Amino acid sequence: MSAENKTLVDQPGDVRSGEELDLAALDAYIQQQLPEAKGELHVRQFPGGASNLTYLVSKGSDEWILRRPPFGVKAASAHDMSREYRVMSALQDHYPVPKMIAFCEDQNVLGCDFYLMERLNGIIPRTNLPKGMTLSEQKGLELCMNVLRKFSELHNIDINQAGLTELGKGSGYVRRQIEGWSGRFRKSKTENVPDFEAVMSWLDSKQPDDVGTCLIHNDFRFDNVVLNPDNPMEVIGVLDWEMCTLGDPLMDLGNSLAYWIEADDEPPMQMFRRQPTNLPGMLTRKEVVEWYCQENNIELKSFDFYEVYGLFRLAVIMQQIYYRFHHGQTQDKRFAMFPMAITYLEQRCLRLIKSSQI
Repeated sequence: MSAENKTLVDQPGDVRSGEELDLAALDAYIQQQLPEAKGELHVRQFPGGASNLTYLVSKGSDEWILRRPPFGVKAASAHDMSREYRVMSALQDHYPVPKMIAFCEDQNVLGCDFYLMERLNGIIPRTNLPKGMTLSEQKGLELCMNVLRKFSELHNIDINQAGLTELGKGSGYVRRQIEGWSGRFRKSKTENVPDFEAVMSWLDSKQPDDVGTCLIHNDFRFDNVVLNPDNPMEVIGVLDWEMCTLGDPLMDLGNSLAYWIEADDEPPMQMFRRQPTNLPGMLTRKEVVEWYCQENNIELKSFDFYEVYGLFRLAVIMQQIYYRFHHGQTQDKRFAMFPMAITYLEQRCLRLIKSSQI
């Protein structure tokens, strides 16, 4: 890797206040698991991480990525670190994911389950591209298509060959998602957000049958892919498998497009942008749907249900996070403004519902 390209590689920052790790306990664990690693332990933290937290852990010239659940009270079924570790381990020979190193369920180490995996030194296209990286319109389109192809490839993995059949619950995925996310919203609602009842009622009444069952990521975005620093058009890894399961591919597409912000989207929508889908050359959401359905031989009359579902699900995820902040279970001030964003998402859902022909 050239020195110039090295500057584009995603780098961690200081550990956020309140999210520090027990260095002595972690060092002892690493010495036990990886006795060949020598030197002083250093820990830094990557940006983002409203859900599971991501750290860079290093000793001498050795470095690993550590993933752990967020601090504070959380749902018992959420943030299943063993599941994420198991899925990525199973995908090693089938899809570009980091190599798994060790899984720890000993609560005496960090007070939670966590795992270590290899660090993929690469570019992560977050809200804005790294300083010094610019793309022409042609290169923007090339990157867009390469990321979308990886998304489509995921849905075509042979789940039997990968040993992941136990992830699924069979048919009825759409129904389970609508019932599940609606229930989660009602349980986590606070008095300063709208009730979404009209949106939930519409989703409940418009449910399509599952179009199929495949491995889905449930959080596939540009900022969860790693690009080759020597060839930024090449995807060398996909991260964050926390919500991976077996389900309907169009529901997965709806999830992803909730974050797909276009250059001419209205200002409130722009605040959700966490990936560079606004760059020249990037497909529009409509073009993504058309490409995906053609690529996977899916006949679709309307994407409205999946679009509304994706936006509603995003609102629920934000509300669950805000609920922890509202009740003092986390002090992260990034979450204080979530009610404004959640209110906007309801308004956007209602506008889409009003214009829908289904």
